[in-house]
Amino acid sequence: MMIAGIDEAGKGPVIGPMCIGGVKIEESRAHVLKVLGVADSKKLTPKKREQLSSQIKKHADSFFILEVSPSQIDELRKIMTMNEIMVVCFSKVLEQLKPDIVYVDAADVKAERFAVNLRRQYAKTSPDHAKEIEIVSMHQADAIYPTVSAASIIAKVRRDELIEELKKEWGLDFGSGYPSDPKTKEFLLNWGKEHSGKFPGIVRQSWQTVENIREELKKTEPK
Repeated sequence: MMIAGIDEAGKGPVIGPMCIGGVKIEESRAHVLKVLGVADSKKLTPKKREQLSSQIKKHADSFFILEVSPSQIDELRKIMTMNEIMVVCFSKVLEQLKPDIVYVDAADVKAERFAVNLRRQYAKTSPDHAKEIEIVSMHQADAIYPTVSAASIIAKVRRDELIEELKKEWGLDFGSGYPSDPKTKEFLLNWGKEHSGKFPGIVRQSWQTVENIREELKKTEPK
């Protein structure tokens, strides 16, 4: 019996990509993940996450990380909600893993609805398997199921790597990329001032944070 876990990292940031991780392992060996010490990725230090990520990849039967760029997110948001985007992305990871049971961290206020929508989306590409697969969708699944914790860890580590690459590439420190980060906010404000409210491709243009900064800048424009 093959079981898998799927979780995301970077749904909320205004800067950088979103990563959806998936980890598949034979159920009889799933205890290995617990032995490694996988836990909710948010409760682990970056160094511990990195160590665990390479261990998870070594012990898992397979894993997959879907990277979604800021521009892809902006394009998709023109035609669907963020919850619907999550369904599409989770389904793409599921296509790669094809487990017997999948545990997912519900990206919807109604966990059951997320499972129903995920099955419907998955059926578009894998109709037969979509009928058989068991989908367990829960809030805080990353704190309950080791496979989801493992997926969360590899997704978070990959997103952190990509963020560091972007900082090097642009020669800028924009912080974590989350709207609540003062460093991120300061970067966006300064960039917006210098470039007349236009933002680079690493920024999710459809985010409310960006709208707010544009509004702020309009107020300070000389009349």
